[in-house]
Amino acid sequence: MGIRKIDTIIIGGGQAGLAVSYCLGQRGLQHIVLEQAAQAANAWRNDRWDSFTLVTPNWSFRLPGAEYQGDQPDSFMPKSEIVAHLELYVERFRLPVHYNTLVTAVEQNVKENGYLVSTVEALMEARNVVVATGLYQKPKLPSFAGALSSRITQVHSRHYRNPQALPEGAVLVAGSGQSGCQIAQELYQCGRKVYLCVGSAGRAPRRYRGKDIYEWLKLTGFIDRTPDKLRSPQEKFASNPLVSGKDGGMTLNLHQFARDGVTLLGRLQDARDEKVWLAADLKENLAKSDKKEVEIVGMIDEYIQKNGIGVPPETLSALRDGYDLDEILELDLQVAGITTIIWAMGYAFDFSMVKFPIFDNDGFPIQKRGATAYPGLFFVGLPWLYKQKSGHLFGVGEDAEYIASLIAAR
Repeated sequence: MGIRKIDTIIIGGGQAGLAVSYCLGQRGLQHIVLEQAAQAANAWRNDRWDSFTLVTPNWSFRLPGAEYQGDQPDSFMPKSEIVAHLELYVERFRLPVHYNTLVTAVEQNVKENGYLVSTVEALMEARNVVVATGLYQKPKLPSFAGALSSRITQVHSRHYRNPQALPEGAVLVAGSGQSGCQIAQELYQCGRKVYLCVGSAGRAPRRYRGKDIYEWLKLTGFIDRTPDKLRSPQEKFASNPLVSGKDGGMTLNLHQFARDGVTLLGRLQDARDEKVWLAADLKENLAKSDKKEVEIVGMIDEYIQKNGIGVPPETLSALRDGYDLDEILELDLQVAGITTIIWAMGYAFDFSMVKFPIFDNDGFPIQKRGATAYPGLFFVGLPWLYKQKSGHLFGVGEDAEYIASLIAAR
């Protein structure tokens, strides 16, 4: 069988890859999408818990050609609805997605001045390649996870579904980013005793001065910031402000967690058998989270004043319960009644399939608005490719349109 020739190959059939496919299709440009999963919306379908909702309002669903048109723009779409929207997107626009197709390598095709794309079953030639695999390929697990007692059930946050699926007993959640906080909240609201290892992710109020926080972040230009506004390259991997879409939208405040009975801990440093050891950084991390909220509401207040917007002032509750807790440096899991550890430490990304020297010291692609130094090789669907919102449903369409325009120009 000969090598199949295709003008553009998009690797990854998530929201970013589908958005690029739509934009190319509108221009009548030949392309295919290679997706390793068996169905559309794999990450939303299989890597989220049962009660998951968008943390941004429904109006933020901005896939090109399928922008949210419903009558609840300020509500928060549940997982099943997100999946249905993406399935319909593929069907409605007849996007050429090939499922169960794992790409193993992208290499230079010197003879044809393009690229060779290898899958498990085939080899293809392409003039353009768009890498849309996202930033969340490999679940992070600490090296010492294997040293824990076999009595402990260990679950990465991507495999957590609901409290009833876990063994009876207390739960240790390692990580207080978006997933960790929402899972911890669901567990303790269901009556579970929860221990939560706290990082430095910042929070924001769900609503402030009459608007959802993301409405303000859009109005102030916060989500439209470009990479030159970053204080360090590593900041592009920082968590978004912590909020929840549960029950119509909720604030996630660790001090409230403590008030509700959650035992807050510092970062998990080591573990062996039935013991875990923790850093003495709980108060420091709480202070960082508190500071982020102060910075965000301060930015909003300044914007309101500068633009003469007539909304009444608001003073947020200054909870400090977490600061009253003793730092726990060593915890006996059996004594604490902990039967499950949920690893909510995020993901690592992996672009090793791309065989070109285009990555920085963090492994992040070196590019300008998604375009690399290699003509026809692009990235899409990552935060801060062009703006802070580039990796989100409300930002990916802007990047997809730009990448499609570059491909059309070639």
